[in-house]
Amino acid sequence: MRAATVLLLVSGLALTGCVTPTPQERRAADEAQCRSYGFRIGTNAFAECLQRIDLERQADRRARLYGAGGYGSGGIGLGIGVGRYGW
Repeated sequence: MRAATVLLLVSGLALTGCVTPTPQERRAADEAQCRSYGFRIGTNAFAECLQRIDLERQADRRARLYGAGGYGSGGIGLGIGVGRYGW
């Protein structure tokens, strides 16, 4: 019984890492981050803060997909000698 309880708790914790936020949750988190920097909603600086966060998220995604560059850096590998499956 105790082992089953532990397994259930561990499984639940493992699954919490698989949840991706909705676009609305992501936007709310981004706005909260920009407000924490001192930017006020409705200003150009606030919009630029949101844009920088979005651009950074896109760059992180590209880095995860294609690797950071160089031999053996991971990624999907495009062509000979590039990516994980190159020569």
